[in-house]
Amino acid sequence: YIPPQVRKVQETLDDKKREELGRLKKMVNGLINRLSEPNLPSISGQMEDLYMANSRKDMNETLTDILMNACVTAVAMPSRLMMEHVLLVSILHHNVGVEVGAHFLEAVVKKFDEICKSDAEGKECENLLALIAHLYNFHVVHSLLIFDILKKLVSAFTEKDIELILFLLKNVGFSLRKDDALALKELITEAQRKANTAEKKLHDQTRVRFMLETMLALRNNDMRKIPGYDPEPVERLRKLQRTLVRSSGKETQLRVSLESLLSADRVGRWWIVGSSWSGAPMINDTNKKTQQKLHIGKVSSKIMELARKQRMNTDIRRSIFCVLMTSEDFLDAFEKLLG
Repeated sequence: YIPPQVRKVQETLDDKKREELGRLKKMVNGLINRLSEPNLPSISGQMEDLYMANSRKDMNETLTDILMNACVTAVAMPSRLMMEHVLLVSILHHNVGVEVGAHFLEAVVKKFDEICKSDAEGKECENLLALIAHLYNFHVVHSLLIFDILKKLVSAFTEKDIELILFLLKNVGFSLRKDDALALKELITEAQRKANTAEKKLHDQTRVRFMLETMLALRNNDMRKIPGYDPEPVERLRKLQRTLVRSSGKETQLRVSLESLLSADRVGRWWIVGSSWSGAPMINDTNKKTQQKLHIGKVSSKIMELARKQRMNTDIRRSIFCVLMTSEDFLDAFEKLLG
């Protein structure tokens, strides 16, 4: 039961919060609508001020919602517009904190996974993939995620997946080659194997051949064989990024896998320092059982009393304390802990 006075205060607070969020959304929307390459420095500066004046959670959610509504449409978005939006996220990611890029990345990846499974007819998938590609281009995310997505697309290998592989390689292929040539080589081998087994299933063989040719051109570092490949816009925006970012790009890159992002609600967000998490235990029951098999019960009551005095208030803590107290040397302790 909530007394009427308390209920009234809560409702007033909720209304106030809604009003504040509405005002914040209006301000962020106004800045995003004016976003372009020449005024990026001033808009990123104003966004940083908003981050300083408001809660990070509110800002992250507002910014992500507005950018997703602007970029994820049923028609293909202009590449330059995509790049400018992602560059803003990248600047905030480096200057404000990694939780900015992490929040946006997680929302984009989850939406991408959801739309890919739903077989939507529009261009939402390509738009979301372009956002992920540019998050990699502007050093928000590590190549690990891009390779995970490519592997997933290659393993499914439908005609839609082939289009998405080509789209992704055209945007980030040469950067992937620079970052991890061996992983790219393995991916090409897997794609060739898949193409050989899927020949009868696929109607459009020319698209498969074109994809394989593109992959071989990447492996041989031959840019001329990739039609429409133009690294100049990305390079120009990277130069602008270097002038606006206060820290080195590589140290704040999120080295996170596709699986980790998709299961973030279940297992927590380890890639964000200090992120709060509530949910099912991160360690599954089998792990817990093996951990509780530590040498508890094989020690004297005197040691157990000592453990209690030292406030070892869980089975795991008591077990580790007992192992350390009863071991002959560090090797013996190591063996017991492993056992």
